[in-house]
Amino acid sequence: MYMLKVENSFDSAHFLAGHPGKCRNIHGHSWRVVVEIESETLADEGEARGMIVDFSQLKADLKQLADDYDHALLVENGTLRKSTLEHLIQDGFRVIEVPFRTTAENFARCFYEALADKGYQMTRVSVFETPANCAVYEGRW
Repeated sequence: MYMLKVENSFDSAHFLAGHPGKCRNIHGHSWRVVVEIESETLADEGEARGMIVDFSQLKADLKQLADDYDHALLVENGTLRKSTLEHLIQDGFRVIEVPFRTTAENFARCFYEALADKGYQMTRVSVFETPANCAVYEGRW
């Protein structure tokens, strides 16, 4: 089995509504995303001959996803009042609502599924909230 691994990062803020500890408050992370793909075969012709895919393509696709979340407040749908969201946006803040709780586990699955939708044979995605703490989502084709 051949495997490729690339990584990127983004900085954003989030909070965990209903959490009993400090994470219920808005706080930020330098999120690091490590993506692993696999293939039993390599391309046998063209510019990608001898590769699963050119590293530059995989890196560009991951960067695009990471850049979408960079320097934003990530909010789970329904966890802030509509007026609060509107005021934050009116005051010039970049707010992104997502349909899941903004945990590292859910972001790992989010990145996994987004890259799988682009046609990659995903192995796993690791999302680090801190240098020492990460969540992993993996699956097999």
